Amino acid sequence: MKPSLTHFVFDVDGVFTTGQFLYTNEGKFAKVFGPHDADGIKEIKKYMQISAISADKRGFAITKKRIQDDMGIPLELISEPEREKYFSEKHDMSKTVYMADGIHDAPLLRKAAYGIAPHNAYPTAIQAADYVTNLRSGEGAVAEACYHVLEKFFTIQL
Repeated sequence: MKPSLTHFVFDVDGVFTTGQFLYTNEGKFAKVFGPHDADGIKEIKKYMQISAISADKRGFAITKKRIQDDMGIPLELISEPEREKYFSEKHDMSKTVYMADGIHDAPLLRKAAYGIAPHNAYPTAIQAADYVTNLRSGEGAVAEACYHVLEKFFTIQL
């Protein structure tokens, strides 16, 4: 039996972005986001609540501009050590899909009803995930994950 999934939570850096931070001697000034992920988000929003988290305090304004302002996804700054508490207080993991890429995300990928990692995620995240995208982060992995969830759990063919 397929779980009743109600929420999709995305880690941002290394999932929506390539994971690269572009710096000058004045600090971080840019991140690389892919163009196709917004299409997947538009489709999945019809069936699930969507939210995003980031641990990148110094680059949070960049993330906020793309994720929250441009794509309309609620965004919170949650450090890796705070993530376990965040999920236990805000999400029923038995109804949550989590997409993430980092070494610290592996335990939460296992706890989620369904864990997804991008193709180029850290090996422990890949091992913990139920599904690994064919596409890389920042290059359509989020869109692929959205379409995969729609097909697998909502039998929506796109």
